[in-house]
Amino acid sequence: MSDIAYSPMPLVSRLRNIDKVWATILIGLAAGFALNATQALSSVDFTVTALISIAPYFALAVGIAAWTKATGLDTSIALVFSGDPVRMIFVAAIFGALSPFCSCGVIPLIASLLAMGVPLAPVMAFWLASPIMDPEMFLLTLGPLGLEFAIAKTSAAIFFGLFGGFATLIMQRAGWFSAPLKPGVSNTGCGNSCGPTKLESNIVWKFWREKPRRTIFFNEFWSVIKFLGKWMVIAFLLESLMVAYIPAETVASLLGGEQNFAIPLATVIGVPAYMNGFAAVPLISGLIDLGMSPAAGLAFMTAGGVTSIPAAIAVIALVKKPVFFWYLALALTGSMIVGYGYSLYLS
Repeated sequence: MSDIAYSPMPLVSRLRNIDKVWATILIGLAAGFALNATQALSSVDFTVTALISIAPYFALAVGIAAWTKATGLDTSIALVFSGDPVRMIFVAAIFGALSPFCSCGVIPLIASLLAMGVPLAPVMAFWLASPIMDPEMFLLTLGPLGLEFAIAKTSAAIFFGLFGGFATLIMQRAGWFSAPLKPGVSNTGCGNSCGPTKLESNIVWKFWREKPRRTIFFNEFWSVIKFLGKWMVIAFLLESLMVAYIPAETVASLLGGEQNFAIPLATVIGVPAYMNGFAAVPLISGLIDLGMSPAAGLAFMTAGGVTSIPAAIAVIALVKKPVFFWYLALALTGSMIVGYGYSLYLS
């Protein structure tokens, strides 16, 4: 008889090392196939399609974050953002409104900026403005909704950035949000290192010629993808369930009229609802044709664009709870201000 006693400890240790997010995804899928295999297959297909559609933007954002580290540009970016906060909020808001990043694709850049020590106020300005409008979205909006609505949405993006940036600056000067990132994110959260590179501070544009910098680039690139990729998977799975069980007709029945509370209701629904910017245009156009006011449509699009389910889940994984709830509060308040402001303009 063997004198080596069986011990369950190695198995327990391995189970403890399993990533909790991936474990949740697998358990959720197993439960989904057991309860409704057809919907589970549809959710998997939806998630794969969504990941493929966002992959170019996501890879570009992650690549930029990794590139700034490998070249040593991260320290220079931090210096650029360390000037007058008022000026930087204006720059960040305008740049955010013109940038091509969606609410998900901008997350890696935000993580990198915060980990570099860039103040939260200009980062929040860029964060809020970026997902609302970009050049491609402007052209797409122009057709179904018209030039006036496209300009209003662009103005809303810049306003969101300024509103969120200055509101955050006031809160920070009052002592709030001194350390926005979750513990460990600056060291391992977005990857193996979200902080500035440890190489010499000079910028080396052709980083691929130096092995240590190539290593930094690939390590950062894959670690960011691993960190945020799992959250994107679970977020799109949740979105697929929302699409399946909360159809557009339901939204139309709630918002398709000139109700007194159309704008607040549109904002409240838009905040938790994932609204892909490209899919939002024909939906809002259809709702307006059904009688919803354009102001309520704008509030719905801005609220949903800023706080989409994938972005919100990524934000939860990235920053501390007070910052996350502040982010949601800014989205809620800003969308209602935008909606009522556009309503006053139209009247």
